[in-house]
Amino acid sequence: MNPGAQHPDAPAAQPVRSDVERNRGRIIAAARTVFGRDGLSASMASVARETGVGIATVFRHFPTKEALVAAVFADRMDAYADAVATALDDPDPWHGFTGYIEAACAMQAADNGFADVLTMTFPTAKAMEQRRNEAYEGMVRLIGRAKGTGRLREDFDPSDLVLLHMANLGVVNACGDAAPDAWRRVVALMIQSFEAPARAPLPASPEHDALYRAMLRAVPAGDTAQKPERNG
Repeated sequence: MNPGAQHPDAPAAQPVRSDVERNRGRIIAAARTVFGRDGLSASMASVARETGVGIATVFRHFPTKEALVAAVFADRMDAYADAVATALDDPDPWHGFTGYIEAACAMQAADNGFADVLTMTFPTAKAMEQRRNEAYEGMVRLIGRAKGTGRLREDFDPSDLVLLHMANLGVVNACGDAAPDAWRRVVALMIQSFEAPARAPLPASPEHDALYRAMLRAVPAGDTAQKPERNG
């Protein structure tokens, strides 16, 4: 018998790898359902129940909640960054600016999980944070272009878009299915308040570090560090 040959009763390597990938895909699909319904406050245990596996299996694939969030929302963050790029391509800077706001807020309204993602930051999720940073740099250019037309008030600050997303998140969560389109009116009111000429000066913007600390909130410590000892 060839010593390098596989024993006929031994399991093939490829099906094992396929099972791993299949389980990973099931976990991501389940997490998308759970986070989309309940937001990022949902626990990893909830994701395990939705998937139909033990929580240890979830943690084998995703050691922290940040890792799972990054996998679930990678495509959403790409779409968000693409919305900024589309706005920058608009020949009318004001239309591009307002179109971006409406598109990003619609993404929040459509998915409770992504509504949270846009108001939070995940330092260990490097790829997702890189896309967010790219989008932020694009937004800064977008704001500059809109101000250049005279349509956007001069004291508008990039942090105001973060505050807008936080406000929109609050409206989406408060209204739920009872008034699912209420966010549209709030966003329209906000856009009109951004337009020049300004009626009065605004209070100072929050400091960058303070806003960053606010965006670090909300992922429960137990879900980021838990390492189950036994398989479920």
